[in-house]
Order: sequence, then C-alpha cells, then structure tokens
Amino acid sequence: QVHLVESGGGLVQAGGSLRLSCAASGSIGSFNAMAWYRQAPGKQRELVAAITGGGSTNYVGSVKGRFTISRQSAVNTVYLQMNSLKPEDTAVYYCYINAGRPSNDYWGQGTQVTVAS
Repeated sequence: QVHLVESGGGLVQAGGSLRLSCAASGSIGSFNAMAWYRQAPGKQRELVAAITGGGSTNYVGSVKGRFTISRQSAVNTVYLQMNSLKPEDTAVYYCYINAGRPSNDYWGQGTQVTVAS
C-alpha cells in the first residue's frame, strides 16, 4: 500500500515563503513524474509544477520565478519551495506521483496554504 504524506503548509504573510514536502511510503517503484496541484475555493484544481523522472520541470505561468519543484528520489520525496507568496496562491495543495510499470497515480491528502495580505 502506497501513501503520500504532505507537510509544510500553513499561514504566511504576503511576500513570505513556505516549503511543501511530500513523502511516499510503501513500494512505489520508479518515478515517472511528480507534481503539485492546487485548488482554491470555488475553482478547479490546477497544475502548479511538475518534474519528470529525468528532471525536466514545468510551471504554470503565475508561479514561474517564484516556485521551485525538486525531488529526492532516494527518500521518495518531492518538494515545492514557494517564495514571494501572494494572496492568490491561497489554496489546498496536493502532491501527485506517477510511478511504476505499468504506471499508477498516487495523490496526497492535501495541505492548506493561506497567504494573508
């Protein structure tokens, strides 16, 4: 059984920083891709950042230059460093991992990020 455990969310003032972590436990296999999604109240879930097994990264335009996704494969963990946070970044952030052959999708439980103006 695979579980993703997220941590690092919280309340921060605009302009501040937070670092989200997502640790996968269990036999997950090799990573194909990891990503962070977010969902604000009344909005659809959106992809924030993604990283492939080869290390290529992709970001939604609104966070480019402020957020950085990284991974530490040895400990099955993906991170999201969030700098220069804005109130519009307020959302529940979800970790996503696609791994294994055949591939499987795994989701974290979500962690709340609130940015106060």
